[in-house]
Formats: sequence, structure tokens, C-alpha cells
Amino acid sequence: MTSACTTSVAPPLRATDLVVLRGMRRVVDGVSLSLRRGEWAAVVGPNGAGKSTLLSVLAGLCRPHSGSVWLHGAPMQQWTPRQRAQRLAWLSQQGEAEGEISVRDVVRIGRLPRHGLFGAITAQDEAAVEAALAETECIEYADRRLNEISGGERQRALIARALAGQSSVLLLDEPAAHLDAPHQRTLVRSLAARARAGAAVAVVMHDLTLALAADRLLVMSAGRLRADGPADDAVVRETLIETFGRAFSIERVGSGIGPRWVVLPAL
Repeated sequence: MTSACTTSVAPPLRATDLVVLRGMRRVVDGVSLSLRRGEWAAVVGPNGAGKSTLLSVLAGLCRPHSGSVWLHGAPMQQWTPRQRAQRLAWLSQQGEAEGEISVRDVVRIGRLPRHGLFGAITAQDEAAVEAALAETECIEYADRRLNEISGGERQRALIARALAGQSSVLLLDEPAAHLDAPHQRTLVRSLAARARAGAAVAVVMHDLTLALAADRLLVMSAGRLRADGPADDAVVRETLIETFGRAFSIERVGSGIGPRWVVLPAL
């Protein structure tokens, strides 16, 4: 394991020259990037661009055919699963929870890496669970079972589970799926707040207007990282438009909190 001094200055997550093959196709093709403390990045691109595969590699759940991933300055494979889970929270596109379990117990699973399978749940764990439930607006149905709630409510519970771990790295694949407009707004504000508190956040998003609110855009196409930078960068915006076949324009509009970039479909 690398020294404490090294890990303190390293980016929370770094990847170099990642390649993932599916048959003869390069689903991820030579991607290098760093996720930095204090910012959230939106991973965007058309269907089949390799976004979800990239995120699963960054989470240590899919081993690349070549390239490497470093978590807090150490190779991903040097961390035990529990050590990795204490530092990195992951939400898959499918969302792995169903059945008779209550929403509150789903969110408690996010604390499992902290106290272990047979460890006692502490007051700190419970406080983190309640804070995550409140942050995702799940309090009112926290004692209901997953099979008794809507798809959007279930998605918010899964987001709360990821947040409850209070990890330094958050990797979320399509967390806005099934969410209505008010809860999409809540999600974006939560991602920004987590980043401001020092986390490194990467989120796969299909809603490009939401993605344009991120600190940074990672634009993917055909497995490659085509652009990496803020929405204010004209080259990043043009690459995004071109990647989607010029199916939209990106316009700057005023809002109550200042100028925003929004997507306008080219109908």
C-alpha cells in the first residue's frame, strides 16, 4: 500500500489508458482521467458510448483488459472489497434492491462497510442513515417496504443508500432515472453539496440540461473520451453537440441563480 503522504496528495480516483473489450469491439478505448476532490463530473454520450462500462471499471467491479485504476493513490486491486466500499460508493443503472425490505433498512446497507457484517450499528451510523433519508426526501416513507413504493421512490432510496456511506468517491449510473422534476433538482443540489464538502463525484446522465449544471463534462463516444471540461468551455459544448449528431443546440439563458446552459432540441 502506498504511504499516507502519497495518498493525501493523489486524486481520489485516477484511471490511465483503460481498454475494455466486448468480443472484438472496444467498449472503452484508451480512456484516462482523474476525479478530483470538490467537483462533480457528468459522464455523457449517446447510447453505446461506453459510459456505464467505464463507471463499473472505475468502481472496481469490471476489470479492464488493459490500463489501471488508482483509488486514493493505490492500485484498485490492493484494496480489499470492504476497504474499497468504505471509500467508494456505487449505484448501478439497474439498482440492486427489491422485495420485503424497508426503505430505512435499504439505506442502512450503505453503512455496512463501516461496521462490518457482524458489527453493531452505532449512533453515528443511524445519524448518517437519517441524514441520507432527509437529503433524498425519503423520510415520509422510510418504514414502507420496497414493493409498496413507486419506481421514483425506490430510486431515491437507492440514492440515499449510496449517500449514507459518506464515501469520498461517489459513482452513480443514471441516478435521475424515474425521478420527477422536483427530485431531479434535489439530486443535482445534493451532488453539488457533496462535491463542495470534498467528495469526488462522477454521474452518468442522459438528461443533458441536468448534466450541463455539473462542474465538469466527460463526453464519450464509441468508447473514447472526446472532451473533458466545464460547460463554459466552447470546445466542450461543440464536441457534445457534434457527438449527438447535432440533434440539439446549447443556449445560455438567465435564471434566478445566474446564467445556465440548456439544451434545445433541433426539431
